[in-house]
Amino acid sequence: MSENSITILDRLTHRRSMRLWARAARLASETKLSKLRQLRNSARLLRTHLNRLIHKADERLALPVIGSNSFPRPHNADWAWRPKLWRGPLSSPGMSSVQTKSTLGDETTLFHDCSLSEITLRQLRNRHEEDLAPYGIRLDVFKFDGSFLSLVIDMPSGATNGLKRNHLLRMNCIVEMEKPLEIFARLNIKHGPNTEQIVRELPLHEVDVMVEFDLAYSTLNEKRVEKAWIDLIFEGPEMNQVILRDLTFTRRPRAAM
Repeated sequence: MSENSITILDRLTHRRSMRLWARAARLASETKLSKLRQLRNSARLLRTHLNRLIHKADERLALPVIGSNSFPRPHNADWAWRPKLWRGPLSSPGMSSVQTKSTLGDETTLFHDCSLSEITLRQLRNRHEEDLAPYGIRLDVFKFDGSFLSLVIDMPSGATNGLKRNHLLRMNCIVEMEKPLEIFARLNIKHGPNTEQIVRELPLHEVDVMVEFDLAYSTLNEKRVEKAWIDLIFEGPEMNQVILRDLTFTRRPRAAM
């Protein structure tokens, strides 16, 4: 029997405790202040444990399952990835007045050139039935006096191991926003002293927001590939809220010509 199994005695004790707290609540307006102070302290301690339990239970019982890396991918994909920020909870779920080069998790960094930051960044638990990613990220921008705002996602070594010029790199995302804006995705691949860059605008008017980076038209030196990262560039973000409910990447060889 596991240590969290609820026995008959536990149920009886729980019922008695519920009756005692219900009675204490009914009589609170008549209880002596010294006794009421003791009850309040006990109730606050109990509430702390209950809130922790409810929070953890909601987190684990809500769909999709934490850590999920499940999402559609091309049949011939040789690599697929969902960043950690969209897979599991962060120790620090968010920040306000975000300064440039602030990191959220190990793979995501926010860059901007605002003199006074009125930007917040927060991880959210996804709860929509159609969601496949356990978590999403919300970006709130109020006054914006800068010239650029970008979210940088460092890609793992799996993205560059065996990377060839005949590869297609696909990015899929689910985006929600308060009002229309433009978002660009820029793929950066460092190879030797050079960095290859390919920019695509996200088709935010489409249900399935997807862009592909075709390396066949690049000058990539396959033998010197070191690392890769993605810039999500937000144009005109002032007074807007953007939620990225999912972000996934896949890689596949393009069909032979």
